[in-house]
Amino acid sequence: MLGQYLPVVMLFVLGVLFALLSLIASRLLAPNRSTPVKSLPYECGVSGGATRNPIRFPVKFFLVAMIFIVFDIEVIFLYPYALVFNYLGSFGLVAIGIFSFAVFESFVYLISNGALEWGPIKRVARPISQVTSTRTTSSTIRRVGTKGREDGQKSAETIEEFIEREVA
Repeated sequence: MLGQYLPVVMLFVLGVLFALLSLIASRLLAPNRSTPVKSLPYECGVSGGATRNPIRFPVKFFLVAMIFIVFDIEVIFLYPYALVFNYLGSFGLVAIGIFSFAVFESFVYLISNGALEWGPIKRVARPISQVTSTRTTSSTIRRVGTKGREDGQKSAETIEEFIEREVA
């Protein structure tokens, strides 16, 4: 009866033996050069002893962690559903649909808060010449792309004349 557990006990003994040998080897072989800088407390990119005003940890890291947790929970619930979806029928399909919608909704919320935008905010400034009251659709369309296209200009004038006749 105890012979059945012999492989499990041997595997446990080998695991403990490997862990102890690894710790002993690292103590013997690793260099031990402690400096004052190495001894300072350090957590999440902020060295505690050297700075008076520590930099706040960016919220984006927490948002990425939330995305990981959301998809981790989704996988935890989808795997059992994949195993027994034939037995659940339409009830299981509706339940997993509601759950998937909730997961997708939280993902959209995190994306809308900028969870995956890591760089600085890029603001594109339009040149002042583009924001004038004299710039209209007719003046802009006439200026763009008609140089060197006399035939196109003539047909554009013909179309404008036709539109003016029809409107009047």
